[in-house]
Amino acid sequence: MGGIMVYEERNAWAGLIVSPISMVVYIVLILQQAGGGPLTSVDWFPLMLWVIGGSIVAVIILSILWGMVAGAKDPDGVGRSDIRDRDISRMGSRVEQAFVVIAGLGVIVLCAVGADVFWIANTMYAGFAVSALVGGVARVIAYRRGLV
Repeated sequence: MGGIMVYEERNAWAGLIVSPISMVVYIVLILQQAGGGPLTSVDWFPLMLWVIGGSIVAVIILSILWGMVAGAKDPDGVGRSDIRDRDISRMGSRVEQAFVVIAGLGVIVLCAVGADVFWIANTMYAGFAVSALVGGVARVIAYRRGLV
């Protein structure tokens, strides 16, 4: 991660740092609440909302702090973006959409078989989380190696 990064690349890295941490935090909280009992008995909704909200805030704070450091090093280039940034963003969004579609299909199947709402909601949450993670990886690779 050496060198000066553009705003969009810093955001991709911030998401890659925060996403896995938030996924682990959510899983740990769910398992703690279950206390060895059935996961479907956990009051998952508030936990999910807090983790999602906390993740968003953490990415914003990390991006701001990282931007301040970058701005101190290169005041003129800190907020610049160009067509390459837009192309990388579009490519990352397409990768993310593929994983959201896969999660959506999983949710449809779970609904069809009458799965508990816990599994339905958490499948979608996992889809969003994996989507963000894979999209961030795709963006960072594109910044480091270029678009193919």
